Amino acid sequence: MNRPSRLGLAIIGGGWAGLAAAIEATRRGHQVTLFEMAPTLGGRARSVDIDEPVLDNGQHILIGAYRETLRLMRTIDVDPDASLLRGPLTLVDAEGVGLRLPEGPALLAFGRGVLSHKGWTVRDRVALLTRAVHWARIGFTCRPDLTVSALCIDLPSAVQRDLIEPLCVAALNTPASQASARVFLRVLRDAMFSGRGSADLLLPRLPLGDLFPAPAARWLQKQGARVCTSRRVINVNPDSEGWSVDGERFDGVVLACTASEAARLVQSHAPQWAEQAASFRYEPIVTVYAVSPGTRLPQPMTLLRSGLTDGPAQFVFDHGWLSGRHGLLSFVISAAQPWIDSGAEAAANATFAQARSQLSTQLKAPLQALRVFNEKRATFRCTPDLQRPPPLIAPGLFAAGDYIEGPYPSTLEGAVQSGVSAASNWRI
Repeated sequence: MNRPSRLGLAIIGGGWAGLAAAIEATRRGHQVTLFEMAPTLGGRARSVDIDEPVLDNGQHILIGAYRETLRLMRTIDVDPDASLLRGPLTLVDAEGVGLRLPEGPALLAFGRGVLSHKGWTVRDRVALLTRAVHWARIGFTCRPDLTVSALCIDLPSAVQRDLIEPLCVAALNTPASQASARVFLRVLRDAMFSGRGSADLLLPRLPLGDLFPAPAARWLQKQGARVCTSRRVINVNPDSEGWSVDGERFDGVVLACTASEAARLVQSHAPQWAEQAASFRYEPIVTVYAVSPGTRLPQPMTLLRSGLTDGPAQFVFDHGWLSGRHGLLSFVISAAQPWIDSGAEAAANATFAQARSQLSTQLKAPLQALRVFNEKRATFRCTPDLQRPPPLIAPGLFAAGDYIEGPYPSTLEGAVQSGVSAASNWRI
């Protein structure tokens, strides 16, 4: 481990990137102070406990390829096996039609899953397998200006509808017609083909706050770190000793806040970096929570047909499988700007109509609206040729977050990896 610094490291932002940076820096022997402007930690993946039951601000999932996130969970004494429901990737509808990956080596599991897809013709299956082999041969990369739709334009429509489009919107939160094909292929490679279990779904059994942010805060404080919530940082300035955060001196700073907040803090020191960070466009996610007493869906996560005529939600999650809260359902609407514009009531009504149509045999009681979360800046729009700011802003000043330069879209693993990297390299 590195020798502890004299003045310590300030981390601004208590989302998953900031917590990851704080854990890794503390583990390396540095004195850490974490500042978070909100009263609770977790950022855009947090629990909201102003009501009962406690709900998350959105339905988040992890996958087996999230190795850094799982490592840090174990570091802070969170057992992923107990806290996450793990199972092979299953993208199937309420009637059981869709892609199911069996257990086993990644390539074999993908091939078996595709060949056993009940809703595809032989031509559909062969076309997808042939294309997957081609992508593997070229290293799962492509021209940076391609969209996912352009990449897959000659794949059968059923494959695009049942796999490419829902996987793209789930991973990148950007419609396939606008999403970066290069990033999509990287996600596909790491999720589907990077090893046994990499594509496994890991669904939280606990509220998100109990899964990572709260245990992280307890662990950090036990190790002697300072965790300051409800504290918005006003100024970050260089000084003779390193950096000053609202007058308090530190050896270095990691900006793990939002891109817009980081841009504000460094505008006078690094205007070009700030301009790049402030230029992002965002996609919202709407999560509709509802209760249907007695309802039990056939699997924890069910694929829904979505679109102009089918309805807004791409997935529904049954919390009876996850936390034992039977009858609690959460419907996820990704790339949800039209439904943000329409309003929460319209989004819920359209989602319930979709559920009555596609889950008619599963719903045992009418849906009762519980809450609608509109996360207006859930993720950046992951479009072709998107230029993302680098992690190094100035000597001793790093940035961390899912928007920082890297191979992944806006995901928990991307945020965690950037936090770990910043904590490892901030002395450069």
